[in-house]
Amino acid sequence: LAKYPEIKNLMGPDPHLKWIVSGMVFMQFLACYLVKDLSWKWIFFWAYAFGGCINHSLTLAIHDISHNVAFGNKQAKWNRWFAVFANLPVGIPYSASFKKYHIDHHRYLGGDGLDVDIPTDFEGWFFCTPLRKLLWLFLQPFFYSLRPLYVNPKAITRMEIFNALVQFSIDLIVYYLWGLKPIIYLIAGTILCMGVHPISGHFIAEHYMFLKGYETYSYYGPLNWLTFNVGYHMEHHDFPSIPGCRLPMVKKIAAEYYDNLPQHQSWIRVLWDFVFDDTIGPYSRVKRLCKLAKES
Repeated sequence: LAKYPEIKNLMGPDPHLKWIVSGMVFMQFLACYLVKDLSWKWIFFWAYAFGGCINHSLTLAIHDISHNVAFGNKQAKWNRWFAVFANLPVGIPYSASFKKYHIDHHRYLGGDGLDVDIPTDFEGWFFCTPLRKLLWLFLQPFFYSLRPLYVNPKAITRMEIFNALVQFSIDLIVYYLWGLKPIIYLIAGTILCMGVHPISGHFIAEHYMFLKGYETYSYYGPLNWLTFNVGYHMEHHDFPSIPGCRLPMVKKIAAEYYDNLPQHQSWIRVLWDFVFDDTIGPYSRVKRLCKLAKES
């Protein structure tokens, strides 16, 4: 920032985010209507090939919204409520809990017992062969959602209750209107596309130490178009208040700070290497002891 103060101008809300997310949410509800009479094999096909991609993208929109980039820091509540809206096609309540824990991921990156992105000792010990690591990828959505309850349990908030009530109410409405298949389409898509799927490569790519001494990596490939530029992960951790749409501008302005750092070329290759490279596994994360910051 001292060298490139113009980066400060990139901070602030993304005026297009709320419209893009709204379009994706309504697209998924249209898909619910379209799949209601399909056979089960096509339900799961479209859940993996289409609906799950949108749902995974929506979870990354929720990630951006958790940094208040939909309506700005002065409208924090609007961001929380909009995240609940973005959550609807995911099928299960997620956004409020994500916000609660994600702040710790930035504040205490790699913090033992604080950053719930880090796999547990059991995960690192058990999922250590190619077959087991492949199984771990399939189960990743469950570990991702249940691990916080074991590693760093926190009291349930009113926003989480609101998130759950709204989510399950919409699920019941969809079920009442169109039956069970649209509900399975939404939830199966969420689970499948957070497991073994090209987009889910970002989970491994971001902070698994493929090269010793480097714990955060960026990816600048085309899948960023579907994921709100989550691949620009070094840039995001440097400037979490800059929305994803402007992170490529950070790299362009301050290129010498990023161009020479290790980076991933393919999220599919990341998944392949994670499974078949014996030197990489759930243990391949930096874990450190962090002192709790004083709450202001």
